[in-house]
Amino acid sequence: MERIEEQFANLNIVKRSSGTTEPTYLLGIDASKTVQAEKESLIAVLCSNGSIRIYDKERLYILREFRGYPGLLNGVKFANSCDSIYSSCTDGTVKRWDARSASEKPVQLFKGYPSNIFISFDISCNDHVICAGTEKVDDDALLVFWDARINSQDLSTSKDPLGAYSETHSDDVTQVRFHPSNPNMVVSGSTDGLVNVYDISIDNEEDALVTTCNSVSSVSCIGWSGKDYKQIYCMTHDEGFCWWDLNHLDTDEPITRLNIQDVREVINVKGGILDYLVGGLYHEKMDKLFVVGGTNTGIIHLLSCTTAGLIHVTSLHGGHAATVRSFCWNMQDDSLLTGGEDAQLLLWKRGALDKTFTKKDSMKIASSVYQRVRVHSNDSYKKRKKQ
Repeated sequence: MERIEEQFANLNIVKRSSGTTEPTYLLGIDASKTVQAEKESLIAVLCSNGSIRIYDKERLYILREFRGYPGLLNGVKFANSCDSIYSSCTDGTVKRWDARSASEKPVQLFKGYPSNIFISFDISCNDHVICAGTEKVDDDALLVFWDARINSQDLSTSKDPLGAYSETHSDDVTQVRFHPSNPNMVVSGSTDGLVNVYDISIDNEEDALVTTCNSVSSVSCIGWSGKDYKQIYCMTHDEGFCWWDLNHLDTDEPITRLNIQDVREVINVKGGILDYLVGGLYHEKMDKLFVVGGTNTGIIHLLSCTTAGLIHVTSLHGGHAATVRSFCWNMQDDSLLTGGEDAQLLLWKRGALDKTFTKKDSMKIASSVYQRVRVHSNDSYKKRKKQ
């Protein structure tokens, strides 16, 4: 634990984003996965005004901005093999942009079914399949799939769905995450409290459903962890945390590794408090799962996950002045990007602190757009019969 604590405690701010005329919450961050000689590394940030900003990672300068107008964008993700940017939109599409192009127009639209409102999505590790989750409309909460492969023989700017799952969630699908190395495995989370794992190589939805885990609350974040990524974790909108081991599906061992109804009530933070959870981080080199949380004044807490509970490892001070909403950890150079309600994007690295960076004052943002948080319904989940 000391080595882990030292690694994260030595993180200092090396760059702070340049100011913008329109302050917004920074709700999501992803980094380009490609490395190109003589080209800057790119960062994509989802903003509460419904736009995506592209930054140069080293300077944190805004290079360009994409919008989903008239819809609002939800989520941001780089492709794994090129600098394409994806985001789902409330206008019933998933959009793809070229992150290095000056054009603000999407290069491709993945169209949903009528009345679809997409609020979550992901793309498989081989960039072949996109899956997006919808808001519940007329008793339907769907997972919609598309073929995302870029075919030089088919240069059409729009694609129709391959199909959809309609039987496994009964409320808004708030999270979708593909397995980091198996393109056929995907996990989804919903305000119905369920976390479902699917093998999409199997033809029909009923057989594709590998297992269902119940968080008993509205799901805000899900992810994969553990050796070979055989574990899944989940966070809820009321700051709960669940951790399951899929290795035990075919054994007599329980699959639940940890289940905490409200982390705020049980965590012991050295010299402070925990107000909320931001997300999870599986550190491959350490083979450890961490949870990132924080305070309303901008302090970031790192918690280590054990079967005995969550343990406070260290805290990062002096960066943000308001709630931290997003982060992105880079395994290659052990750097951390964080974004918050103070409209600041920060780059943290191990090493000496640049004294020119001072903590920014909090910004009170007059915006009607906030990250989706729904009150969890206590109604039990009932599987609908196929029509």
